[in-house]
Formats: sequence, C-alpha cells, structure tokens
Amino acid sequence: MNDPFESYQLYNALKLHFETDNYNAIKYNFKTSVKPTSFYKRKDKYFFAKIAKHHGKHLLDYYVANFKAGVGYVGDMVNESGEDNYKEFKRIQESIHRVFSIDINKLSDYGIEQVLTSEDGQHPLIIKLWMQEEISLETICILNSILEFVPRESKKIKDTIIWPDQKRLIEKYTPFVKFDVNKCKTLCRKAFTNT
Repeated sequence: MNDPFESYQLYNALKLHFETDNYNAIKYNFKTSVKPTSFYKRKDKYFFAKIAKHHGKHLLDYYVANFKAGVGYVGDMVNESGEDNYKEFKRIQESIHRVFSIDINKLSDYGIEQVLTSEDGQHPLIIKLWMQEEISLETICILNSILEFVPRESKKIKDTIIWPDQKRLIEKYTPFVKFDVNKCKTLCRKAFTNT
C-alpha cells in the first residue's frame, strides 16, 4: 500500500478505532467516510505519503504501534520516535509468548486473584504494573482475552480520569495482539499453580 490516500484512509479508520468508543475498524473493515477531496485539501498529506512509501505492506502495524503508544497525530509519527514505537511493537509481536511468559512469571509472585482484582475502587495490580512499565500492554490484552477481567473489574474502579482511556486502549488494541490461546493458557497454569 503505497498510495497516500489509502494511507490516510487507514490512518483515519485507526484513529477513530483507538480514540472513540463506538467505531470498530476491524468490524467495519477499516472503512470510513473520508473522500479524496478532503484528503487533498489537507496540509499534512505529505506525511501520509512518506509513511506509505517507507512502510508499504506494514502500514497497518506502523499506525497501530503509534496509536498504541498514544501518538494520535500523523505528523508526530513521521520521526525517530514513530520509528521507535514501530520497532518496539515488532519486537514484542515477534516474541509475544516469551514476553507473556516473562510477565506472567513476575505476576505469579502475587497470585492470579490478587493481580486481577480491584480492591477498594483502585486499579488492579496488573494495571498498576503496566502503568509502571513493569509488564506489557500485550500481557494485559492476552489475560483479558482469556479471563475477561477488564469488564468485570472496571465496574469497581472509581477512577474516572485515567481508567476510561486505559480501558479503551486495552479493548481497542487487543484485536491486534496475535497469540496462541492454548499456549498462553498453559503458561498461565504453569505460573499460577505454584502459588
């Protein structure tokens, strides 16, 4: 995909996906109502062309990596920081089971219930560890896919400032985390049966 307009279409779909609650890019096959005329009027169309040229068939991953990192404007993706976000995303995706295993072993010191449960309206320990960059967002997405703890615990969390955005990121990023469910369940069982 080297076409600047297609790059813009994909960016727009992912921006809506990550930044709003009611649009699901995957469900709508990355389609939005953007038109070429609106694209060609944009002053920043050069950025879409540049990203399309450099990342072609990996364009989706490049945009996802940057939205995951909290970068919402295309102009802020066309720099070393944008490239670093993409490299980190690729590194984790290429070793997803290893990353998950390392994170799960850190969490196993506490026990699964203590890790996933919100006490007294606070964030669960797993969320606190993610915010401290002790574990990866991917691990949270995998555990939530397997155990569905986010919707359950979200009802208990009193924070109305940080948590809604964190919850949205977890839910919106999860479909882009590719992992073997059975392998991850096995890693969980191994880590938490000893606690």
